[in-house]
Amino acid sequence: AGMGTRMKSDLPKVMHRAAGRSLLGHVLATARALNPTRVVVVHGPGDENVKNEALAFVAAAQFAEQKERKGTGNAVKQAEATLKDFKGRVLVLYGDAPLILTSSLQPMLNASSVMTVLAFRAANPMGYGRLITTGDNHVVAIREELDATPEERQINLCNSGIISIDNDLLWRHVKELSNANAKGEYYLTDLAALVHAAGEKVAFTVCDETDVAGVNDRVQLAGIEAAFQKRYRNRAMLSGATLIDPASTFFSADTVTGRDVVIEPNVYFGPGVIIGDDVEILASSHIEGATVAKGARIGPFARLRPGAEIGENAHVGNFVEIKKAKLGKGAKVNHLSYIGDASVGAGSNIGAGTITCNYDGFEKHLTEIAENVFVGSNTALVAPVRIGSGANIAAGSVITESVPEDALAMTRPALVLKRGWARRYRAMKQARKAQKTRS
Repeated sequence: AGMGTRMKSDLPKVMHRAAGRSLLGHVLATARALNPTRVVVVHGPGDENVKNEALAFVAAAQFAEQKERKGTGNAVKQAEATLKDFKGRVLVLYGDAPLILTSSLQPMLNASSVMTVLAFRAANPMGYGRLITTGDNHVVAIREELDATPEERQINLCNSGIISIDNDLLWRHVKELSNANAKGEYYLTDLAALVHAAGEKVAFTVCDETDVAGVNDRVQLAGIEAAFQKRYRNRAMLSGATLIDPASTFFSADTVTGRDVVIEPNVYFGPGVIIGDDVEILASSHIEGATVAKGARIGPFARLRPGAEIGENAHVGNFVEIKKAKLGKGAKVNHLSYIGDASVGAGSNIGAGTITCNYDGFEKHLTEIAENVFVGSNTALVAPVRIGSGANIAAGSVITESVPEDALAMTRPALVLKRGWARRYRAMKQARKAQKTRS
């Protein structure tokens, strides 16, 4: 992809995100699913963050730097040194076209022709390169919009830019590309005419226009997001999840939902979420980097942060935040609590307003709550601390030491009662108020 100047951003275009994943990550995940022998990423000068992102998806990825932006043909040429000893077919993909599916690419790899172009029928072909074909449906040339004749601009069979080509043929003809065109760039699309002129047949396959949509600005990025969400919402529902309001439920590319899951409106899934069977997620919850086991109930207004592991039939209620913590089977944190860097055993009940004080200003510490523990409301557990099984923590306590099993821990001060004080206080205040009024 290009520099993305229309994005008006310091971030490389392919690093912008849709559905919880970079545009580049989407393309590489699709490429990875095809089990390629090699993956080569062509990047601009100094794009270390692009390289690191690529390695996160394909650990064995190789790289080629395009020092000057001279068009798609020039970009592909940078990979020649990396692939000169390769025997097989090369598939050229684009880092700013993240919606591409393996089902659209596989036919290109299965084709018998030495070169195959991925095309689409455009509702409005303006701006796209057009496929010039023969009567037997082979490609003669691909004409860019600015170089097309008025007759050629009437063609709605358009070029996606994606090609599959024999490796030896690719490098033989890339050297012949010319920049004698309206933009003065080396177009990869000119390969079709060069291969045809050499007496070889160039085939094409067709996919849906949406699947090859690219990103040049943030308006198009929003359109890509909407297309992904439609795709992932359908995937979740067809996998057995009920979405009460699909339009207000947002998924990431890797979200996994089980059978008989019910998701209420305004729920957001960030990357790395796995939802088990029979889970209920109530309205306005935010879940990221978390696993939720069978039969659990989350929300409303709950936040599960990375590292949250919610056990079977556990409950996480309204205005509860869980971070890097495990809740055991049947455990409950139902109201207004923060549980971070902690483990909560099976059957334990965490009262409203409970906080695990996990950070001392320099380091994080662990709170361990064993099974069948009752923690009263408005309790602060100052880590590192362990609460033994069956223990009971009285409401309003600040726990700074470990509590043995089956013990009661209580740190609240003794209650002081002054009988009749409130009546005397009211009388005094009323008298003073009356005195001010008279004066």
